[in-house]
Amino acid sequence: MILARHGLTHLTGPVLAGRTPGVALNDAGRAQAKGLAARLAQVPLAAVVSSPLDRCVQTAAAVAEERRAEVVTDDRFGECDYGEWTGRPIAELAREPLWQVVQAHPSAAAFPGGEALAAVQARAVAAVREWNARFGPEEAYLVCSHGDVIKAIVADALGLHLDQFQRITADPASVTVIRYTPLRPFLLRLNDVGGDVVRLPSAEGSESADGAVNLTGSDAAVGGGAGTT
Repeated sequence: MILARHGLTHLTGPVLAGRTPGVALNDAGRAQAKGLAARLAQVPLAAVVSSPLDRCVQTAAAVAEERRAEVVTDDRFGECDYGEWTGRPIAELAREPLWQVVQAHPSAAAFPGGEALAAVQARAVAAVREWNARFGPEEAYLVCSHGDVIKAIVADALGLHLDQFQRITADPASVTVIRYTPLRPFLLRLNDVGGDVVRLPSAEGSESADGAVNLTGSDAAVGGGAGTT
């Protein structure tokens, strides 16, 4: 399974977009989607599957267009329902008491009026099992999804408790590859954006692509963030 996160939007990073309707890729995101399609052009895919949200469908469509395929949507790969957190600035959310639960004990985090992170992992992993069974061990397929969903799937593949999933990163337009076998999954790629080491963040700071600085230096980006420069 090839997991791809959607490209950048005007909300990615400073705002928790969640399930806000009509959030499309911006110019940078469209360029990322095109680059992702080029990177995967030589990879045979049995299917191109996507979250139903616009930013994922548009990213997946770039990959599908490259091979004249169709995009199939699966609600189980959709973004976490952040409820009352949806559409609010990350800097504001970081002052909420729930923020520390999301950071340290995400398995206990349930967003007011929304979904629990444990439920997100359960539905996404169930979808993975179903798609794996559909195609068998010899086929590869792409799933375009969201930062927290991808992190939850990776945590499951690594046998990690959900409380450890904030140690995983999934940047916009990144590629993560998991090979599932009867005995165990193998993580082949993680957060691969195709760059070289000079693009990695320095030890001095954690500035994101939108210019916002991580407030504590150790907090995970809820929703996935805008990546690093």
